[in-house]
Amino acid sequence: MTRILSSLSEIAPDHDAILCDLWGCVHNGIAPYPAAVAALQAFRAGGGKVVLLTNAPRPNADVIAQIDRMGVPRDAWDAVVSSGDAAQDAMLAGAVGRRVWFIGSDKDLGFFDNIPADWVNKAPAIERVPLDEAEGIVCTGPYDDLHDTPEDYRARFLLAKTRGLKLLCANPDIVVDMGDRRIYCAGALAQLYTRMGGESLYFGKPHPPIYDLARRRLAALGLDEPRLLAVGDGIRTDIEGGLGEGIDTVFITGGLAAETFGPDVEHPDPAALERWLADQGRVPQYAMGRLR
Repeated sequence: MTRILSSLSEIAPDHDAILCDLWGCVHNGIAPYPAAVAALQAFRAGGGKVVLLTNAPRPNADVIAQIDRMGVPRDAWDAVVSSGDAAQDAMLAGAVGRRVWFIGSDKDLGFFDNIPADWVNKAPAIERVPLDEAEGIVCTGPYDDLHDTPEDYRARFLLAKTRGLKLLCANPDIVVDMGDRRIYCAGALAQLYTRMGGESLYFGKPHPPIYDLARRRLAALGLDEPRLLAVGDGIRTDIEGGLGEGIDTVFITGGLAAETFGPDVEHPDPAALERWLADQGRVPQYAMGRLR
């Protein structure tokens, strides 16, 4: 049975490092949650390490710039590992060819422009081309994430599937909440492409590559075999991924599924939570209304 926590401090001494989701846990897409920031700062003050593990489809330098602008203080984390990092590595290795049709917005162009030092001059450049000239697809999200839906891409996906193109999904999330507005992510487009018979490749949560990368970053910080805790509000990303990796997990109920657990977002109804988790077939060790 999942134990409902009142604060992170209850289990902090049992863990050396936290893999913490960003959107829905540390911020809402617009501003940080002060209590969440304070909890991570306290964990670090006690000697723990914090890796912000995000399915953002951008390299970590772009994610850091974004959360800096948002006001997330740097003393709340030690490293940032993004789905964009893991997916970019696969793209540069040629997972979907070197001539790609790009689906995404201008804010994600760092995926192509900010090349890690390990890859500079190590492989031919990736070229963005029209769909009819492409060897594969790179998707970081809709072109217009405030208005587009996956169905807007069906006709183009039919052509891509017919041509046998693989789709590299830089963000497995289906939706996120930006303030009080829910928007589609790259995962929703990849999901449709797969349902249509195409092949989609994933590198963010819940898939292993992003966890392998996070462990390498922690090793660089001096933690070779840390006792890990995964924190997140995505039952099929953060929680499924943590459980699959054998990591203790904290489900933040006040995120994507907040309306399911009663009127008080800070205090989920235990019976409603237990029923919902049983329906999901995923049982985290811990839950908490909001990270604090």
